[in-house]
Amino acid sequence: MSMRLLLSAMLIAQLAFAAAAHAAGYGDWVAVVVAGDYHAHSGADSEVFDNARRDIASDLYAIGFEPDNVVQFSVRPERYALQHPRKSGDQNIATAMWDLTNRTSGGCFAYFTSHGSPSGIVVGDETLSPANMKHIVDNSCGGSPTVIFISACYSGVFIPALAADNRMIVTAARPDRTSFGCSESLKYTFFDDCFLKSFHSAGDFPDVARGAAACVAAREKKEGFRPASEPQISIGRDIASLLPTWGQSMVAAGEPSRTETTPQSKRGSFVSAPLAPRRR
Repeated sequence: MSMRLLLSAMLIAQLAFAAAAHAAGYGDWVAVVVAGDYHAHSGADSEVFDNARRDIASDLYAIGFEPDNVVQFSVRPERYALQHPRKSGDQNIATAMWDLTNRTSGGCFAYFTSHGSPSGIVVGDETLSPANMKHIVDNSCGGSPTVIFISACYSGVFIPALAADNRMIVTAARPDRTSFGCSESLKYTFFDDCFLKSFHSAGDFPDVARGAAACVAAREKKEGFRPASEPQISIGRDIASLLPTWGQSMVAAGEPSRTETTPQSKRGSFVSAPLAPRRR
C-alpha cells in the first residue's frame, strides 16, 4: 500500500471512529468524580467539595452517562448513603477506573475537587502527584479519548504530566497560583461553581472549559481576589473530533433541583461561618 493510500485509510478510520463516538454519545464512557477532602481553608468542616461531587455527577447523568459507569468518591462516604460514593483514595480510584474501562469501550472522564499544592492534589490522607495520576490514567484509559478536570490550588502542575493528543486537561489554576472558594460559607468553590454554570449553557466539554475559565476570571476581578488563578486548558490535537456533544435542552431536562441534601458541618451552621471565600 502506498503512503498516500495508507494515510487516506488512517484518516477514514479516524473519521469513522469520531462519527461513531458522536452517535453513541456518552453512554459508553466512564467517569470518576472525586471529592478529595472535607475541610475549608480554615480547617473547619466544609461540604464544598462533596456538594460539587454530587452535582457534577448528576449533570453527567443528564448528558447520557450511564449511572453504572459513574463512580463517585468522598472522604466521608458514610454521610452520603443515598449517593453511594466510595472512599476517596489513590488505590480505590485506580481500581474503579480499571474496572470501568475493562467493561466499556468509550472514553474516560475524571473530575477532582480538593485542596492542592505544588506537589499535587489532596485525596483522602495522601497527596496524589502528577506522576501517580498519569500512571492511573495511562493504565486505565490508554489511548481512549479522555477529559480530566482538576479543581484545586496549583493544579496546573498536572498538565505537563497528563497532556496528550487524545486528552483534554483543564485545571482551576496555574501551577504557581492558588484558586479560591474553599470556605465553610459557600456551596461550591469558584471553579466548581463556574464549571456547573458553564455546563448548563454549553454543548461540549471545550465550551465548558472556556466558559468556566472566563467565569472564574470575572468573579475574581469583581470580588477583588488576587493574583488571578488563571485556569489552564490543554486540548490535544486529536480529541476535539472524538468528543460527543450534547444539546442544552438535554442538560436542562436532566438538571437536578439542587436542593441541599448534604449534611451541614458538625462544627456549626453556615450562618456562623466566615463569609469570605478562602484560598484553596
